[in-house]
Amino acid sequence: MQENLVQKIVEEVLQQVLKNQSSPPHDGKIPIGVSARHVHLAQAEVEQLFGENYQLTPKFELSQPGQFAAEETVVIAGPKGSIERVRILGPARSLSQVEVSWTDAMKLGIKPPLRISGDIQGSSPVTLIGPKGSAVLNEGLIIAQAHIHMSPEDSAKFNVVDGQSVQIKVEGIRPIILSNVVIRVSERYRLEMHIDTDEANAGLIQQGTLAEIVQHQVNEQPIPVKEQSPVVAKVEKQAIYHYDKKLLSQLEVLEIEAQEIVVPKKTIVTALAYDKLRELNKTLTIRSE
Repeated sequence: MQENLVQKIVEEVLQQVLKNQSSPPHDGKIPIGVSARHVHLAQAEVEQLFGENYQLTPKFELSQPGQFAAEETVVIAGPKGSIERVRILGPARSLSQVEVSWTDAMKLGIKPPLRISGDIQGSSPVTLIGPKGSAVLNEGLIIAQAHIHMSPEDSAKFNVVDGQSVQIKVEGIRPIILSNVVIRVSERYRLEMHIDTDEANAGLIQQGTLAEIVQHQVNEQPIPVKEQSPVVAKVEKQAIYHYDKKLLSQLEVLEIEAQEIVVPKKTIVTALAYDKLRELNKTLTIRSE
């Protein structure tokens, strides 16, 4: 209960700070941030890798409020190779997740799925190695889907909605079109598009390059990498929905039309799922076993 209260207070403070900051004029353009390989850790894995009660040390702030690059790095290892000094991004999350490019994945000898950040169910396994130990993740390695963070105000200006896919054009030495770029809307977000290093190299794109939306792909699924869960696919319009799977992600929250979602105590709810619940004004109830 106390952890939930702290989280709510932090979120309210972040939202208030953002409301008091004026958004830079975009003039139809969206700044691009190029994301190199990185790791998000749950506190349990932080302690496995760095020691009991260890806390991540902020190195510098990231563009999204409340997020930072940590001083700490780890080694990520796969069946065919490893990559050293992979940066950890903080703060600690509810689930550990590793984001790499396809080039990185080939070096590791793994074929991870293309996913929205936070959707790790059934993704690839990977081993993390730190100075105090190692952690084997049975799932959590993904290639992150290109996406755009924006506030509700920016969403209205661009005439797009959360979860929608759009087509993006980037001018430059090597002009490029990127399709199935997912819109992500939250009071906590600042306007920025995130792509990985492979996508940046394909278009000779540098940090801060501007992009524009050239097509709204309303009818396309943002992440066509796995079949819709039969449980969720059969959800009918109802006031309460009983969800019995082991993990609730933002995708399931979007697909469930009920205003109240009831989950077992052991169900893992991702941070992005909590964000989506709040944005949609839905209620999450934890069912005691």
